[in-house]
Amino acid sequence: MQKSTILIVDDESNNIKLLREILKDKYETRVALNGEEAIVRVLLQPMPELILLDIMLPDMDGFEVCKKLKANPQTAAIPVIFITAMTGMDDETHGFEVGAVDYIQKPVSGPITLARIATHIAMANQKRDCEKNVELKTRELFANQKAGIFMLAEAGHYNDTETGVHIWRMSSYSRALAQALDWPVAQAEMLELAAPMHDTGKIGIPDSILKAPRKLTDDEWVIMKQHTTIGYSILSQGHTPIYNMAADIALNHHEKWNGTGYPNGKIGEDIPLSARIIAIADVFDALTMSRPYKKSWSVDQAFDLIRKESGAHFDPTLVDRFLSIENEICQIKDEWKDDKINRK
Repeated sequence: MQKSTILIVDDESNNIKLLREILKDKYETRVALNGEEAIVRVLLQPMPELILLDIMLPDMDGFEVCKKLKANPQTAAIPVIFITAMTGMDDETHGFEVGAVDYIQKPVSGPITLARIATHIAMANQKRDCEKNVELKTRELFANQKAGIFMLAEAGHYNDTETGVHIWRMSSYSRALAQALDWPVAQAEMLELAAPMHDTGKIGIPDSILKAPRKLTDDEWVIMKQHTTIGYSILSQGHTPIYNMAADIALNHHEKWNGTGYPNGKIGEDIPLSARIIAIADVFDALTMSRPYKKSWSVDQAFDLIRKESGAHFDPTLVDRFLSIENEICQIKDEWKDDKINRK
């Protein structure tokens, strides 16, 4: 079994010799004679599992070296033990403040040094294993949540005449528009995942209406509009940020800026921003795809309609941003060909 590596940082040859003698049977050792050298040598592979650091060094003191090591994500997790003749309470306090895990007083004791090194390496390994386990569980939870999102999205369109690629393409449009509005990356990605669930409520609409190869009658439209409240009822039970966003979108994505939308006739900024974004993305994609009862519009025709509906159907600010990223929208449309439905 390969021995763990310990980095000894000291400018006194006798101290180095003593520590190497103490460690030789259990550990590989690496030596740095000053702070700058320590910061370079700690990055050599294999990286040390622990650092024994003298405080009194010729270029920068051990406190400053420790601060620099802890500020670097590559070296921050490596335990640092100060080896020093300084015994003041203030010195120890300062050492712990800059990130050290322990102090060993000079002249060093072999058994004490070995015991403390073993303890802190074991603790560091345990912490690292815990962090890896948490990261793994987090990834698993996200994967499960994402799978649930995809199933809800597909369920909402299972009996619809729309092709499944519509929900993923319009979600990409939505993310692009959110980014154009300077949303944080994580928030824009959340919107991209929430967007495909906007029509989840269609699962409660009869096939005779969803699959009608014609325009709907007034009575049928009354029923069709219920998909907004049905979707909200389903998604609002999620009680997580992404499902809360999806529920708001499901309920409000057919509201219009001028108050003539449904189901509640909300006006302007009373409509959640996420739903206002989805409204543009959804309409644009619906216009540019074929349905049994209509032919697809050209991209130019769809952009013209979005422009004309600024201040009526759509938020004028969002329309301006959407039109400003026309090239990106066209690129997304081209990427999401029907034969790429399983890309995500």
